[in-house]
Amino acid sequence: MPQIDRLFDLLLGRGGSDLHLSPGYPPMLRVKGELVAGADRPLTSAEIVALTDEILTPHQRAHFAEAHDLDFAYAYADKARFRGNYLEKTTGRGAVFRTIPTKILTLDELNVPAGVRRLADLTAGLVLVTGPTGSGKSTTLAAMIDHMNKSRRGHILTIEDPVEFVHQPKQCLITHKEVGVDVPSFLEAIRSAGRENADVILVGELRGAETMKLALQLASFGILILATVHTNSAAATIDRFVNAFAADQQPQIRGLLADSLAGVVAQQLLRRADGSGRVAAHEILMGNLALASLIREGKTNQIGSFIQSGISEGMQGMDNTLAKLVAAGEVSAADALDKALEKDQFAKLPAVAAALDVVVE
Repeated sequence: MPQIDRLFDLLLGRGGSDLHLSPGYPPMLRVKGELVAGADRPLTSAEIVALTDEILTPHQRAHFAEAHDLDFAYAYADKARFRGNYLEKTTGRGAVFRTIPTKILTLDELNVPAGVRRLADLTAGLVLVTGPTGSGKSTTLAAMIDHMNKSRRGHILTIEDPVEFVHQPKQCLITHKEVGVDVPSFLEAIRSAGRENADVILVGELRGAETMKLALQLASFGILILATVHTNSAAATIDRFVNAFAADQQPQIRGLLADSLAGVVAQQLLRRADGSGRVAAHEILMGNLALASLIREGKTNQIGSFIQSGISEGMQGMDNTLAKLVAAGEVSAADALDKALEKDQFAKLPAVAAALDVVVE
């Protein structure tokens, strides 16, 4: 049994999401969104090297020795999988492990809005799930894939670095590909994906203009593409996508995105007001002809009001969602304000202002 498994037992026993190892600090656990010490004694650099080397393959050791950075997945028996990141810093080696539950939560168990389920029922187009690191994007995507696996017959291909949730075939053929192990890069994997007769392709992360353009092209061929981008709103996601390209290419990309974008789910995780855990807040943008026109014309500044007009179609704005969570007592007004997109306007909303003890002028 690798010695680091004892720390994973500690993390799982405390219900934590992440384990941090850093020289001069004790093992640190992220529990309910906050970092807490998992032991009294700090770890030395040599101890961290011994703990972290034990679970690497020779190929992974060689890669880390050359690049001083490593992303990989580690399976701890049948208890859990972990997404690991190793890094070098001035004090020595550091490592962060993110818990990947072995049980894939369903859309119902996650209590996602109806708009997310509508997107999971699509058969073609590009669906982007966005949010900062640790916002639950992978969990939401896994639930969407699980829903498809149970509700349709087809081929689902995932391209990830590393593979996180492992889906067992239900009604679909499932193919998992790990970048750096099964394929050399996201770009090469996406290039070959169009020849693999996939109905649904999950791309762990769209990195760079070439992968983005290939994903758009595959979506235009009638394949459902699910992918993540690190932004905090639907409008920012569209801007990030377009701005990844040179100015002379942007009109073409706007056209492709207008034709292919089926929806955006922007997600944030907040602490529950009673300290019992965390709750997700979603902004949902659904694709239609009106959205396509806004994208072609570069009017992403109008997407916020567009979302408000599309509530009947399953859309919802981030700030409205946060305000409802505050009014329901699920999250604190201060935490919601921290995640709000339009902070000045959000602070003046009656339910928020009352909770913040702010006088609304």
